[in-house]
Amino acid sequence: MNVHVGAAATPEEAEAIAKSLAEHLGVDVDVHVGESAEPAASAEPPAIEYPLDDDLGPTDRERDLQAEIDDILEGGPEKYRDRLPEQGKLFVRDRLDLWFGGEGGTRGAGDASAADGDPAGLHFEDGKFAAFDDWHPNAPDSDAHDENDRLPGDGLLTGAAEFEGRDVHFMANDFTVKAGSMAAKGVEKFLRMQQRALKTGKPVLYLMDSSGGRIDQQSGFFANREGIGKYYYNHSMLSGAVPQICVLYGPCIAGAAYTPVFADFTVMVEGMSAMAIASPRMVKMVTGEEIEMADLGGPRVHAEESGSADLVARDEEHARELVAGLIGYLPDQAGEKPPQRETKPPKFSPDGIDELIPESPNRPYDVRDLLDRIADAESVFELKGGYGEEIVTAFCRIDGRPVGVVANDPTVRSGAIFPDAAEKAAEFIWTCDAYEIPLLYLCDTPGFMAGSQVEKDAILEKGKKMIYATSSATVPKQTVVTRKAYGAGIYAMGGPAYDPESVIGLPSGEIGIMGPEAAINAVYARKLAAIDDPEERAETEVRLREEYREDIDIHRMASEVVIDEIVPPSTLREELAARFAFYEDVEKDLPDKKHGTIL
Repeated sequence: MNVHVGAAATPEEAEAIAKSLAEHLGVDVDVHVGESAEPAASAEPPAIEYPLDDDLGPTDRERDLQAEIDDILEGGPEKYRDRLPEQGKLFVRDRLDLWFGGEGGTRGAGDASAADGDPAGLHFEDGKFAAFDDWHPNAPDSDAHDENDRLPGDGLLTGAAEFEGRDVHFMANDFTVKAGSMAAKGVEKFLRMQQRALKTGKPVLYLMDSSGGRIDQQSGFFANREGIGKYYYNHSMLSGAVPQICVLYGPCIAGAAYTPVFADFTVMVEGMSAMAIASPRMVKMVTGEEIEMADLGGPRVHAEESGSADLVARDEEHARELVAGLIGYLPDQAGEKPPQRETKPPKFSPDGIDELIPESPNRPYDVRDLLDRIADAESVFELKGGYGEEIVTAFCRIDGRPVGVVANDPTVRSGAIFPDAAEKAAEFIWTCDAYEIPLLYLCDTPGFMAGSQVEKDAILEKGKKMIYATSSATVPKQTVVTRKAYGAGIYAMGGPAYDPESVIGLPSGEIGIMGPEAAINAVYARKLAAIDDPEERAETEVRLREEYREDIDIHRMASEVVIDEIVPPSTLREELAARFAFYEDVEKDLPDKKHGTIL
């Protein structure tokens, strides 16, 4: 700063003034005498040496605050903490330590306390003091509270952390606080976390253990514009923008059950998780049905019958392990490429592919065995393995690149596509496309299943969704006709009409409206029936079948340029690696429209 003093000031006086002001104000000072443009004296503030006073430190005010934080970190009433081991689950802060504590964590399970510190990977937590005035002894009306009124954080933890080297947002219910139920302050924290994820473009982890909304407090959060209903609006806005992964640690009922089904991926834990639109008690009231929670909405129900669970974990540690594997295939946000890894040779040699695939289109083989000869070793990560099993949906890596695989499995229903499998495949394709994960179709199917039951189960509607997803996906797509590609199966499985970058055939491939047996029965049934001699009839049937097979043989398809190439099976892996690398940055445009009408 510039300071002007009277013309009578001496140089010594100017210097004294400069030093005094610099020390007092902590800034550089120039002192000018009279009207002089040049300073007569200048001074800088003295360097500060720490500590200023060895006796300085936290006051009672800070110590009181730390004691309040320590109390909050202890969670709900002690009696509910004590019950957690019987339920096979961790206290929520031990759970955060498992997820974000790094190797060895920061504390032992069941022994969380503020003194142990936060998990090493926890960047920060928001809203520890939520609902503080409703329960803490230091609140203004503390006389009205007792131990059972404890509501630390309003039963919900939110914040940001590092998980497997990735920055993520997280939420976690504290089951010791009103069974993890949701109320106004916790809902506010949840909404803020989601809205911040929309801004940052970072993945979200939902560690759910909630019994639903607190019915006695519903006026504060249920139907409000910024209430619990906004969860699902925000889920919808986040869908396809950033990966959302949900792990269930307990029975999530009613509104709480929608977060796992809105998430991109849902993990349930055996013997612990459940989700349902209503509790068994409510089901009995409404329908008269008596049913246990596990049978109503346990892991088996949602992994095998509803398809709402992508993965089922053995325990809490396994759940974390599964998510650690899963997130490695996903980018942080839409528009980014998924992370690549060092290439690994496949588990089994590609030389065995041709022998693996039987010549007869009706003999089964496990398509996972084929994947083990195409994909990098230890990279195949299957999702919804117990649901719609005639189609395998999995992530893998080929030459280090993440790829989403949609593969018919001839060991299940001969690879025919049933409604559940079509819906499962459609959702997987849609998710891969949202997160820039290229698609590989391994086609070996007699087509969509026919019959009265599949019509009732909406084979046309769900088949439509699969075809729509394949049509609308703009990521690089490669299709391999490994053996049979009959009927509309070739459409759903990324056939030539669906803008794949390549359609490759193996020498065992066939493409036709239907298989030889069905075709002969449909076209020549009367002609064959008119032949009286059984031997002549059998010979004619064999001849007609072979003629039909020649028409649908993969060589005929290649000759007519229906497909792009037939490759020796032992070279399939390197062929796919080269094509995925070449088409890595391909750009595709969709028609200019708001959105399609097919969900």
